[in-house]
Amino acid sequence: MSELLSFALFLASVLIYAWKAGRNTWWFAATLTVLGLFVVLNITLFASDYFTGAGINDAVLYTLTNSLTGAGVSKYILPGIGIVLGLTAVFGALGWILRRRRHHPHHFGYSLLALLLALGSVDASPAFRQITELVKSQSRDGDPDFAAYYKEPSKTIPDPKLNLVYIYGESLERTYFDNEAFPDLTPELGALKNEGLDFSHTQQLPGTDYTIAGMVASQCGIPLFAPFEGNASASVSSFFPQNICLGDILKNSGYQNYFVQGANLRFAGKDVFLKSHGFDHLYGSEELKSVVADPHYRNDWGFYDDTVLDEAWKKFEELSRSGQRFSLFTLTVDTHHPDGFISRTCNRKKYDFDGKPNQSFSAVSCSQENIAAFINKIKASPWFKDTVIVVSSDHLAMNNTAWKYLNKQDRNNLFFVIRGDKPQQETLAVKRNTMDNGATVLDILGGDNYLGLGRSSLSGQSMSEIFLNIKEKTLAWKPDIIRLWKFPKEMKEFTIDQQKNIIAFSGSHFRLPLLLRVSDKRVEPLPESEYSAPLRFQLADFAPRDNFVWVDRCYKMAQLWAPELALSTDWCVSQGQLGGQQIVQHVDKTTWQGKTAFKDTVIDMARYKGNVDTLKIVDNDIRYKADSFIFNVAGAPEEVKQFSGISRPESWGPLVQRAAGR
Repeated sequence: MSELLSFALFLASVLIYAWKAGRNTWWFAATLTVLGLFVVLNITLFASDYFTGAGINDAVLYTLTNSLTGAGVSKYILPGIGIVLGLTAVFGALGWILRRRRHHPHHFGYSLLALLLALGSVDASPAFRQITELVKSQSRDGDPDFAAYYKEPSKTIPDPKLNLVYIYGESLERTYFDNEAFPDLTPELGALKNEGLDFSHTQQLPGTDYTIAGMVASQCGIPLFAPFEGNASASVSSFFPQNICLGDILKNSGYQNYFVQGANLRFAGKDVFLKSHGFDHLYGSEELKSVVADPHYRNDWGFYDDTVLDEAWKKFEELSRSGQRFSLFTLTVDTHHPDGFISRTCNRKKYDFDGKPNQSFSAVSCSQENIAAFINKIKASPWFKDTVIVVSSDHLAMNNTAWKYLNKQDRNNLFFVIRGDKPQQETLAVKRNTMDNGATVLDILGGDNYLGLGRSSLSGQSMSEIFLNIKEKTLAWKPDIIRLWKFPKEMKEFTIDQQKNIIAFSGSHFRLPLLLRVSDKRVEPLPESEYSAPLRFQLADFAPRDNFVWVDRCYKMAQLWAPELALSTDWCVSQGQLGGQQIVQHVDKTTWQGKTAFKDTVIDMARYKGNVDTLKIVDNDIRYKADSFIFNVAGAPEEVKQFSGISRPESWGPLVQRAAGR
């Protein structure tokens, strides 16, 4: 209903302004801006829904504010071009329509009415409502009973005896295993599921509905709700730093933790999460390319499932032979939306549904065959008796080409366990959710039967059983979960670790380089990545009196405030106000201690303008005193008027040097 209302208000605003308002530049600009906002919001909603099937949610915000390195985008290029062209056409058409009667005298009443209707269309749009709700959910008080249900387990497992193999099947929900709905789609893995402990009612909750969120929920027992102010979650060097997760417990109990996947580990911060919680051995697309038999055999996201699971098997053999206690986690990718990928070694390359081939179903049938082959190798090995195998979906399938058929069924996530020590065949219909996965595994391995908000489905009671409105309850706990990130509210003293490239203060750790806006009750971290503006351009947007701390390579700030460091690629710290005083300090020790020292000085607007203008100078216009090019430093020697063909190093990527010209 709100969609129809918002569109009706939008249309009414356009018609009234075009035919009644007359000519006025200000009213035209204001009305076009608001109507343009309506269009952008709805295109954002459409694009988000295309990926999530659930509109603009935490998954969208988290993904856009975190690392997108390694994302498979080739299948989205044409839709993206279509959206850009469509947006251009809509704005052009709006401008033309609104100026239809520009030669008529201006009418204040109709102009005001058109603007109010445009504002109403924005307010009534589902996109605006969803974004507003997301913003509000970040700042609510939370629920007072969170502490009663959030439980930290013991940090160790007494006398652990079993190794763990945990397989995340990308979007491989249990619904695919319904043989009546989808005949002979998953015969190999379905047979293995029926041999183990099969948990048939694992529901998906808010904050567990995309890959990194499903991993956090299953290993830490909490949904992934992150603070989004200033891309804060993208700048942290730790992930829920105070929480005890499954990987921490395993490591504390003597396990060596391994994670293997075909995609880039940096995408969505999986590397940060895993390193923060007990995983010392990580293998993604970058790490595997020098190991795999055919490094060119890849899909949009990275290596195919058959390649990844072959490497996982090699690692399982190696670790088992060593006799050390280990956990081996792996994540597939071939079933990723919108329609998946088919490994070349599959026997099952094609699956027809509704009388025609369906690529998503075909990818599922192929991927489950690869997973089953991996499990059967483990079962046939002499080490199976000491191994627990877990298979779970990371989340329900998103908007893929099988989605409309899945939505006709009762959808649940996949979670089943095959025990080599105690073979057990049973289907358990207990109500549960993804947060219970880690607690259940911990229970099987001999640890506690609770983990965060998760409870063992073998000996505990899930939140899904306790609360009939568990989805609403999870959202009510969102502010409490965000507070678990322990984001700082003040910055007085700080430490820079040059070996780890991090800055630490008030119990939090952030990756370098970093810009911070510091006020009395708030510290806003602003990171630099491949998808954000350089920090000096972000600093140029600060107000004259905003306190800042900027940690970066010395040459980047030296042109303003420390010319003696203009050629230094060491770390430096600058702090102050753009309209007041600034200081630059050279980080000259491996572990360097600093303090904030903001002075309440008189603001000089001329100084502020000069600083902003200098910060905005593009790299190729910067000049320094030197006899030749210094490739690690932006700019060129003073005598060079123009140059081209030089790629600069970035903190997130390699240095590329090519020929330079004068």
